[in-house]
Amino acid sequence: MIESPIARVPGISTWPEAATVDALPSVTLAILLLFVGKGLTARIAVLRRYSIPEPVVGGVLCAAVVCALYYGMGLQVDFELGARDMFLLYFFAALGLNSNVASLRKGGWKLVVLLALAGFYIVFQNLVGMGLARAWGMDPRAGLMVGSISLTGGVGTTVAWTPHFVEELGIANAGELGLASNMVGMIAACVVGGPIAGWLIRRHQVRPSDDAGLEVGTLYGEEERTTLDYTGVLLALFWLNIALMLGQGISYLISEAGMLLPGFVGALMAGILLRLLGDLFAPNGRRMWKPEAMQPGVALISDISLGLFLVMALMGLQLWVLESLLGFITVAMLVQVTLVVLFSVFVVFKAMGGDYESAVVSAGFGGIALGSTATAMANMTAVAREYGAAPRAFVIVPLVCGFFIDLANAVIVGVMAG
Repeated sequence: MIESPIARVPGISTWPEAATVDALPSVTLAILLLFVGKGLTARIAVLRRYSIPEPVVGGVLCAAVVCALYYGMGLQVDFELGARDMFLLYFFAALGLNSNVASLRKGGWKLVVLLALAGFYIVFQNLVGMGLARAWGMDPRAGLMVGSISLTGGVGTTVAWTPHFVEELGIANAGELGLASNMVGMIAACVVGGPIAGWLIRRHQVRPSDDAGLEVGTLYGEEERTTLDYTGVLLALFWLNIALMLGQGISYLISEAGMLLPGFVGALMAGILLRLLGDLFAPNGRRMWKPEAMQPGVALISDISLGLFLVMALMGLQLWVLESLLGFITVAMLVQVTLVVLFSVFVVFKAMGGDYESAVVSAGFGGIALGSTATAMANMTAVAREYGAAPRAFVIVPLVCGFFIDLANAVIVGVMAG
């Protein structure tokens, strides 16, 4: 048997039926795609106008090429994407370290309001999904897989619920239905979030407050103003690693308490706790705790980590799995996406105060209701880079997404699934 020369390329195996790209080439490709997305966004005004996240541009481009290879050449390309979870942990640890918890006192009520809105929308989203499944002649409970399980909950929640739906409820294609819906929902979440915020900002003429420092990301025209130094970046890496280790302990305690939550919740809580303790015991800074010096490094690491995570998540999409369920998923997703846009524009924005931060939260709500916490943060980061900082939104939304919503979703799905 003659071996294909491509099969001997380092990092790639099994040609032509399947090709697996190892971890290092996958990360390298993700970096390249992030450059591609950044370059296209900088050159194409419409992408900036609608605040389409840079990693989405590169990631979707890769997913489209992989899909074309599958249908055009019969080649299935799989990427080793284990590193993406570490990037997500770094992002949320950085988010926590850059959070000034004391500043949340003025807007703390918004956390409760957003939680109530998201909780209500979980029920509404599931009722819509169940209604569509019934109209399609399916078990109504299968509609939960095109509802909050796959959309609000994400991949982890979908995988966790699949055995119950298959083995206990007898819905054989529940896993494929949920994963396919999650793929479509995640892409839709990235696409609609920026336009929602952009329209609200222009329609209501809202702007960030003068005292809101840009904590995550920088404006396109101001990137050269960011000051980085060796000590600041080293301190940033040190405290981020401390946050990750502390976050592992917090996640362990959460799991021991009987709660199943994503790992990034521990990292976020650890980052917030470290910042709170640092501000409490070293308000003017110390030798190893210098928030002002390390803030640019933390912000840079957070931007890169989120970008690479989202690129790698989109790289891993296998669009061909939608084929057998294309009709139902198309109708269901069109309905769900439309409802999320309307709810974000006409309910979330007004309920959250009708100001600039409310517009940013509305962009994030697309991620909450359609994709994941990462897509919510990517949407808000893209808006903040284009229009300005929204510091409270960057703490409120991940807390609602990563902690409260997972708990509420588990309870609501459990009741509605019977």
